[in-house]
Amino acid sequence: MKKEEGGNQTSITEFILLGFGSLPELQNFLFLLFLMIYVVTMAGNILIIVFVVADQHLHTPMYFFLGNLSFLETCYTSTILPRLLASLLTGDRTISVTGCIVQFYWFGFLVTTECYLLAVMSYDRYLAICKPLHYAALMNGRFCTQVAAGSWIGSFVASTTIVCLMSQLMFCGPKEIDHFFCDLIPVVKHSCDDTNLIMLLSFILTSIDALSAFLLTVTSYVCIINTILRIPSTAGRQKAFSTCSSHLIVVTIFYGTIIIVYMLPDTDTLRDLNKVFSVFYTILTPLANPLIYSLRNREVKEALRKVCSRYHMF
Repeated sequence: MKKEEGGNQTSITEFILLGFGSLPELQNFLFLLFLMIYVVTMAGNILIIVFVVADQHLHTPMYFFLGNLSFLETCYTSTILPRLLASLLTGDRTISVTGCIVQFYWFGFLVTTECYLLAVMSYDRYLAICKPLHYAALMNGRFCTQVAAGSWIGSFVASTTIVCLMSQLMFCGPKEIDHFFCDLIPVVKHSCDDTNLIMLLSFILTSIDALSAFLLTVTSYVCIINTILRIPSTAGRQKAFSTCSSHLIVVTIFYGTIIIVYMLPDTDTLRDLNKVFSVFYTILTPLANPLIYSLRNREVKEALRKVCSRYHMF
């Protein structure tokens, strides 16, 4: 801790992420569980990236965005899980203020990009099912590259703006953050500076980025479901729904839990429930992505079969 010049307040240089410290008897179990999740998540998403790049049959807009999503998930899960695993293994829950801000930066950047990518993927499915005759012309390679790049760049600008303001705050305690990673509200509430500007800007950017992406996703799926229900044959409805059901599952898990977390009041009785739901969108969604797409997607399973066949040939 160091004394702030010209004032009586003492600024802190590190936080203590309490995480799951209230469950000491489960520390070893949680470490093994999260380690297994991390390994499977990394392996599954990296395999999808390899399949999308190596298999010519997967060089389509849908799999281009899926490859982007899988790359994002490998970065996303690596932002939170390694730090959580280290604290469970060693019992050291301290993190520097700078390290905390850096972790929030990557978390905010990647979670916003995921909102954009899920919206773009829902729009891709909308065009494929509702506008099939115009799909090839609208979803061309140039457009796909532009919207994917726009997703990453837009998220980068929004997150950088917030973190620039956040890095100017002075934190004067308490040091304990009752969470397993550094999120905006749990961190900013420990500041002894005026945080009205950063909270207002965060609300505006979240409304522009996450809310607009969520509304585009919901609108796309309302149109998709409406179109599917108007298909006369049962086989046709099943085939149409199978092309978007995997993505719909991922979207439901991600948005469902993230909405619950940020709508729950910040009270002591609900804080543990908040952590549980946070696990879903920070840890389980990156795991669900490769599992759902590989288990429910015929093209991905075919690519896996080809790789396995090629392996057995040598």
